Amino acid sequence: MLQKAKEFATMAHRGQRRKTSNLPYITHPIRVAKILEEAGCSVEVICAGFLHDVVEDTCNTIKDIEAHFGEHIASIVQAHTEDKSLTWQERKQHTISLVKSANKEIKQLIVADKLDNLLSIEEDLNTYGNVVWDNFSAPFEKQKWYYQSIADVMYHDLSANEIPAYFKTYEKAVARVFGNTN
Repeated sequence: MLQKAKEFATMAHRGQRRKTSNLPYITHPIRVAKILEEAGCSVEVICAGFLHDVVEDTCNTIKDIEAHFGEHIASIVQAHTEDKSLTWQERKQHTISLVKSANKEIKQLIVADKLDNLLSIEEDLNTYGNVVWDNFSAPFEKQKWYYQSIADVMYHDLSANEIPAYFKTYEKAVARVFGNTN
C-alpha cells in the first residue's frame, strides 16, 4: 500500500516543482511520509503523507483517492486538503482550528507536513536569504503567526504517550525560523 501511494503521488505531482529550491515537488510528500514512518504512525497515515497534496494541487479528486486507497485514507487526506476558494487567512485559520480539534491521525499528518515545510524554508533561508519570503502568498509576520499557532494547538487533547517526538522538532524549527515567539 505504501509503494502504491508513493507511485500514485509521484505520477500526480509529475512536472511540479517546489517554490524556491525548484526540486521536484514529490520530494516534499516523500519527506512527510518518512517523518510519519519514523514516528511509527499507521500505514494509513503514512499513505496520507504521500497523498496529502494530491487533491489540493493536482487534477485528482478525493473520490480518486478513495477508489485507490479506501475511505479511511481518503478521509485523512480530505481533512488536510485546503479549500482554495477561501482567502489565505481563512484557509490557515481553518487549519489551526482543525489541528486543535482533530483526531491524532490528522494532527500527525498536518504537523509532519508543516515540519517539512519549515525545514525546507529554513534550508532556503540559509541558501538564498530573506528573499525566500517573496515566494509566499503571505508575508513573514503572517507566516510566523500561522506556524506558531499550529505549535500552540497541536498538543490539544493528546495524552503524553500519543505525542510523536517530531512535535518537539516542529516547535524548535518554529523558534529557529521565526525567532523565539514566546
